[in-house]
Amino acid sequence: MGCASFVVAVALLSCLWVGPAVVQAEDPYLFFEWHITYGTISPLGVPQQGILINGQFPGPRINSTSNNNIVVNVFNELDEPFLLTWYGIQQRKNSWQDGTAGTTCPIQPGTNFTYHFQVKDQIGSYYYFPTTALHRAAGGFGPLQVMSRDLIPVPFDTPADDYSMVVGDWYARGHKSLKKLLDSGRSLGRPDGVHINGKSGKVGVNAEPLFTMEAGKTYRYRVCNVGLKTSVNFRIQGHSLKLVEMEGSHTVQNVYESLDVHVGQCFSALVTADQEPKDYYAVVSTRFSRKPLTAVGIIRYANGKGPASPELPPPPPETPTGAIAWSVNQFRSFRWNLTASAARPNPQGSYHYGQINITRTIKLVNSKALVDGKLRYTVNGVSHLDSTATPLKLAEYFEVPDKVFSYNLMQDAPEPSNNKVVVAPNVVNGTFRNFVEIIFENPEKTIQTWHLDGYSFFAVAIEPGKWSPEKRKNYNLLDAVSRHNIHVYPGSWAAVMTTLDNAGMWNLRSEMWENAYLGQQLYLSVLSPARSLRDEYNVPDNTQLCGIVKDLPKPAPYTI
Repeated sequence: MGCASFVVAVALLSCLWVGPAVVQAEDPYLFFEWHITYGTISPLGVPQQGILINGQFPGPRINSTSNNNIVVNVFNELDEPFLLTWYGIQQRKNSWQDGTAGTTCPIQPGTNFTYHFQVKDQIGSYYYFPTTALHRAAGGFGPLQVMSRDLIPVPFDTPADDYSMVVGDWYARGHKSLKKLLDSGRSLGRPDGVHINGKSGKVGVNAEPLFTMEAGKTYRYRVCNVGLKTSVNFRIQGHSLKLVEMEGSHTVQNVYESLDVHVGQCFSALVTADQEPKDYYAVVSTRFSRKPLTAVGIIRYANGKGPASPELPPPPPETPTGAIAWSVNQFRSFRWNLTASAARPNPQGSYHYGQINITRTIKLVNSKALVDGKLRYTVNGVSHLDSTATPLKLAEYFEVPDKVFSYNLMQDAPEPSNNKVVVAPNVVNGTFRNFVEIIFENPEKTIQTWHLDGYSFFAVAIEPGKWSPEKRKNYNLLDAVSRHNIHVYPGSWAAVMTTLDNAGMWNLRSEMWENAYLGQQLYLSVLSPARSLRDEYNVPDNTQLCGIVKDLPKPAPYTI
């Protein structure tokens, strides 16, 4: 591809890679070249237009190790601007690579952009997906896993193999039709089906197996919900699931018959092939929906004899109160494995997050409203509107934020008597290295999930009703799982805690993509007063500039 050798990693950034290739310098480098195209896919058995990466749907899996440098050269061969985000990768000091509308100029059709980031001090199960328009509804997503370095012991024996599954709801309409629905002020409505790795298998239909297991061996299954709006339940016929990792944290290894996976969430479970050698169904079914949707995939034993039983393992309770109570109890059973040796969050030099004083409480209440007759979703009365010309981070870095947005339109708690909806870019100032508490309160009748780019947080509580300060006595202040996504049941609240120690511009959003697209998100601006390379990287040389900053001289770079 025009690169004679892998001598100096930085010099290779201008070259093309079919990848992955590995450079042995500093921490290892992984290089990829991805071509984003349209193609025909059939997740629900009916052909439709999808978004492929190198001809694949879902996209290729990235296998990496903690501290690896990942370089992905993305060629946009669609007819629309395109961006990818690396969901759950913290991009330490490097929000330039986050791939959201608030941080990055979109990759224009017929052009390319090279992402360059490090999976620094992270392990676990993640994925990537497009953040532009409704592209997520057409594909462009795939798994990304980060393994522990060889010197770091993992709290379970090395599995016989490592299997990735991206699952979620699916719409038969194309992404452009779905976008038109939202732009016209209407909802997407209910999905048409669910998929497992891009296919919606049916009971009794012959199909190629998803994965193969050998009797007596144990396998790691990584499952991520990449859907648009629907929680799902995952289970494997005749087999139990030993939970070992969740969104970058090793967990206490409880055993479950099935696991709820809410939108945006990932987990790893160990599955031992301890049943009669034959086929078994992996099952994904929707949760909290009036008409459950189900997809199956075949798990085959090597040298097994016989098809899978048509009798599927039953789902958890589906009555409204029973479903939520069951799911809440499962959430409360999740615990951080405090004895595991691994990369882990270290707020203010202490693993004891429950002993750190809270410096700020942000209470976010989601709602919906009609603005000029069109549906909008809000957080504390503000409905975020992307700056279509200039990403917020670039405007801030080039010191012209006042020409693009205003800080702190949203208050730290909703104003009870104010029903006015403000539609504008929603940017909140965060104080560098402050320890904050974020409360998500959901008065709606549907479940919510929330995600914060750039960080992990301690998910300390989920309870019904409204939050008040005395609820803190119910927090898990010892071993709450450190993760980056939290779900909030209807009529309930959730509390998380984190240290704002990662300078940059970070997206806090609903992962219900309809809600996020129509305003239920904000950006948290965390600036280091020192303006030092110790805290944040300079804008990369290959950064695309657009909007009002396109022809501006670059500010003086940060130094040590």
